Amino acid sequence: MKLLVTGGGAPGIRGTLHCLKHNPDSVEVQVHVSDIQSRAIGRVWADGFLHALPPEHNEYLDQMREYCISNEIIAIIPQTTREIEVLSTSHNFFKKAGCTVVVSEKQAIELANNKVRTAALFKRLSLPYPDFYLTHNREEMERAAYQLGYPKNPVIVKPPTSNGSRGFRKIADEKWNVEKFLNEKPSGDAIRLEELIEILSNGQWPNLMVSEYLPGKEYSVDCFRGANLAISIPRSRDVIRSGISFQTRIDLRSDLVDYSNQAAEAIGLRYAFGFQYKQSSTGELKVLESNPRIQGTMVASLMSGVNVIWLGLKEALGQSPYEVPELRDGGVFTRYWGGVGICEGECFEI
Repeated sequence: MKLLVTGGGAPGIRGTLHCLKHNPDSVEVQVHVSDIQSRAIGRVWADGFLHALPPEHNEYLDQMREYCISNEIIAIIPQTTREIEVLSTSHNFFKKAGCTVVVSEKQAIELANNKVRTAALFKRLSLPYPDFYLTHNREEMERAAYQLGYPKNPVIVKPPTSNGSRGFRKIADEKWNVEKFLNEKPSGDAIRLEELIEILSNGQWPNLMVSEYLPGKEYSVDCFRGANLAISIPRSRDVIRSGISFQTRIDLRSDLVDYSNQAAEAIGLRYAFGFQYKQSSTGELKVLESNPRIQGTMVASLMSGVNVIWLGLKEALGQSPYEVPELRDGGVFTRYWGGVGICEGECFEI
């Protein structure tokens, strides 16, 4: 079985390759990777590598299909937000070449990628969501911030569609003192309203989602949804660095399972994808966003006894899973700093 995983330089590439290579059906697979960076780290562990064009390029799809035909690739598994919208419109284009794209349909991807539309869907389904406003200019943003309690309470500002914490800021009227300066690492995400206005005034003002600040614990839910089965594996994100889970624990909360399954069905998501939630000041878990693709630390769901990524691939290939495995609770997954050295064809890992 020959596969192509995009986003070969993404933080989660090692975990995705592990899930595919160590699948529960003991199927032997060759995994190729693609990335727009020629030195993407995933090429070190892959069976083949494509230095891909950006997904916005008008020859991106042709290049991908030609590579799949040349290398007898039967499925593309996308990992990056930039690519999934393009690939979601191209199922038939690749099907004619004998290749399946493991991604939901275009309408589902567009909804799930938009944080405003996702929050509005949760509201419509009577599922927990943060208070929010979609703003289009300075006046609307300021008004939304004050309606959400600023400056007494922090508020969150972010683009409706983004990934990897790009454009995310916490607006807070917090003054630094000596103790805070010496004992806290600068996170880079907190900013005063006046400072943000000054930044956004230098260029075309963007549409921004202004929402309630959720100060509590954060959770990810790794999901699979197919014709016969839906599985959601919640895990707490106990240590987060640069938006990446460095320590995460399986926590099979029935409320998060229910929220995620309901939302996934309403959106129309399929295969492997995820949701993120955060606790409010009153302890209620509210949706942050949907990730209609493989999540960066989805490999952690293996500890529950489920290989979500493999289930998504099987579903896309017409082998719909139907049996729910016995789930295990409480497993902890921890990242650590390592690296790969490459010089003149030699490679070593630490």
